[in-house]
Amino acid sequence: MGTWRNQDPTPPPQRGSIKGSQLQLKLKLLLVSSLPTKTMDMKEVITQQTHLSLQLTKRVLSDEAKESNLVFSPLSIHVVLSLIAAGSSGQTLDQLLSFLGSKTINHLNSFASELVSLVLADGSVGGGPRLSFANSVWIEKSLPIKPSFTEVVQNLYKAAAKPVDFQTKESTKRNEENVVVVLCLENDHVYSGLPSLSYFTFANRVFVIVVSGNYIAVEVTNDVNSWAESETGGLIKEVLPSGSVDSSTRLILANALYFKGSWDEKFEASSTKEHDFHLLDGSSVQVPFMTSEKKQYIGAFDGFKVLGLPYKQGEDKRHFFMYFYLPDAKDGLHSLVEKLGSEPGFLDHHLPRQKVAVEEFRIPKFKITFGFEGSNVLKSLGLNLPFSGGEGLTEMVDSPVGRNLYVSGIFHKAFIEVDEEGTEAAAATAGVVALRSLPVTMDFVADHPFLFLIREGKTGAVLFIGHVLNPAQGT
Repeated sequence: MGTWRNQDPTPPPQRGSIKGSQLQLKLKLLLVSSLPTKTMDMKEVITQQTHLSLQLTKRVLSDEAKESNLVFSPLSIHVVLSLIAAGSSGQTLDQLLSFLGSKTINHLNSFASELVSLVLADGSVGGGPRLSFANSVWIEKSLPIKPSFTEVVQNLYKAAAKPVDFQTKESTKRNEENVVVVLCLENDHVYSGLPSLSYFTFANRVFVIVVSGNYIAVEVTNDVNSWAESETGGLIKEVLPSGSVDSSTRLILANALYFKGSWDEKFEASSTKEHDFHLLDGSSVQVPFMTSEKKQYIGAFDGFKVLGLPYKQGEDKRHFFMYFYLPDAKDGLHSLVEKLGSEPGFLDHHLPRQKVAVEEFRIPKFKITFGFEGSNVLKSLGLNLPFSGGEGLTEMVDSPVGRNLYVSGIFHKAFIEVDEEGTEAAAATAGVVALRSLPVTMDFVADHPFLFLIREGKTGAVLFIGHVLNPAQGT
């Protein structure tokens, strides 16, 4: 399992060797997202998804981000796994459904449909956050895609299917800077790297699945990259590098997601001042802190405080918030993550419900880029069969090729920036939890490592989650 950051975004090439005629499937994620819900069933799925998000956070924190800032989109990973489930069968499908908290594939597909139409709908026209979510499919023109998979892709994921010729558009050029390879044949090279993001905006990601082989379909590669650039407002210019698509490519599934929200009450840039931020090793760094004298949504719980900053809503019926989970102890982040992931529904019971006057109030500006290969994390959480073959991914194509597909990797990369204006992005318990009695005024000084997440209030969907160990990193 590998991690990439701004300092070293392109790891060395890897050579893959696959036995027999088996194919590899790699999923490349660099996304932004959000989720929906109308029924109690949907609430249950989102509660499960949120709990899974915290489990992923705990694993990535311990395995990949012990000394670095972290951000990822759990919702994007959920969408990708749902799409894989739509093309799965047998025990592989059963395990995916259990992992994603759905009872049946129809239940999962219904959830995905509401996700796309409700939470992922753009709210900028009415003065709310800008949300962009798009899918597209490029299919080898000689390969019949299963009607059932086509229906799911088009009707639920709103993706357009484009027949293309992967076999006659060839080139010998290879660019190994920005990898998104996903499926390759025996003895083919598998390049694993992620693009360096040099823009100064906030999150965006692009997920791509490729079934590949020996030569390069340059025109298709350019088509996918142009599509990704268009759907992300120019933030992702090259999701597919030269060499990631060739004459044995059979299928590309691409997903682009984007989020941008302005604070309901913006911070005054003139009030931003440098202060100490205390690191886990006991040292400190000077970073710019935003401040305000206005009342804030703050809740005090056992061992930590929670700040909720609402995004401008306008006429949008949804309620998007960014939450900051600040441990009381300066070295308490790991214990806090353990506590948050202790039981489903924990987040719902630990949110600030009312505004309070503030005395000392400061949160740092920060910018994070983080990428990781997530198959080992998912395996450690019990999702194994999609990665092991065994004819589990048979419902995508109407061909014997489908029996040899399996997921060989899931790649995810995210970027986030928080400043005075807002945020932009290119991922049930039976107990009763009591909120501590609130004093007349409260302090909230995020001057040591903390957890953050972006959440839609009506559904409980978590779009992004991460932690800040050092706000000076990435600036």
